[in-house]
Amino acid sequence: MHILVATDGALDTEKAAPLVARLAGEDGTVTVLSVVEIPRRMLTELRAVYGERPPPSVDADGEYVGISKDRPPPVGWPGDDAMVERYLADKRDEVIAPILRVLAEAGVSANGEVLEGENAAAVILAAVKDQAADVICLGSHGSGRFEGLLGSTGTKVTRHSPCPVLVIR
Repeated sequence: MHILVATDGALDTEKAAPLVARLAGEDGTVTVLSVVEIPRRMLTELRAVYGERPPPSVDADGEYVGISKDRPPPVGWPGDDAMVERYLADKRDEVIAPILRVLAEAGVSANGEVLEGENAAAVILAAVKDQAADVICLGSHGSGRFEGLLGSTGTKVTRHSPCPVLVIR
């Protein structure tokens, strides 16, 4: 059995992992997935957190295009993708690693990934189809700021899922 666990970090690892481990059994596999929305306008803030890094092997020179401390790089600057990858790696450590650790301790084969996407429900549903998951496991309450106003990601996934959904309170 293949179980897809979707989390934004609000899923209680200590409660969910043992339940998922029992459901997966000895031969099951688990994929832990988190979807992060990264508005490209947020890159200025990421540069402040991570510091300016040189663009990855792209023929672009800051002096040549007029980039300085007073004038930050425009959106689409070659270093943006590297900055986003670093942010996603940090989110993997923060959100995915704890549940992977508990699943590994329970002897369950699990892997994890963090994907960038504007619509978390659509990304989760696409992953279910791509990975041929048998069950989706998610929390009843996420940390999305518009939850309740526009409907939660969990509600959208539950309504449109091609497979059973286990909702954990």
